[in-house]
Formats: sequence, C-alpha cells, structure tokens
Amino acid sequence: MSRDAWETVLDTLELDLTRATGTGWSAPTGLGPVPRDLVGRASRLLAAQRDRIAALEAERRATTEHLGALRAVDATREPRGSVYLDASA
Repeated sequence: MSRDAWETVLDTLELDLTRATGTGWSAPTGLGPVPRDLVGRASRLLAAQRDRIAALEAERRATTEHLGALRAVDATREPRGSVYLDASA
C-alpha cells in the first residue's frame, strides 16, 4: 500500500513539474518512509524541482529588470497632447 501511494505522489509531482502551472499541493500524510527502491527517483525529482525553482527565480528577476527599464523610459517622456484648449477659435 505504501509503495503504491508513494508512486502516485511521485507521479503527480513529476507531472506538475512539466506543466507551466502546477496544481495546488499539500504534503501527503500517512505515507510512511519512502520505499528504498523509490529513493533515487524521489532524489532526482527533488533536484529537478530545485532546478525549476532556480529557473523561475531567474525569469522573475529578468522580468523585474525589464519592467524597471520600461518604467524609466515612460518617466522621461513628455506629454504629446495639448497643454491648453483654445476655446475662442
């Protein structure tokens, strides 16, 4: 029972890792220790998750820098519209 439950959890985590957005996840309870023959798979999954987190953090930082650059450009632009309205013409 425990091995099947662990395989299901690992399958779900691996699938979430390949998706653009993961599903909500809560730590499972009552599984017991990871079966010895699944430890390697769980370790590889953990390493892949850490790699994905690092990649997402790098993308977040790059996006923040790009947004900062765009805001800086917008702040230097002068208004192009009319400054006053000639109501007598």
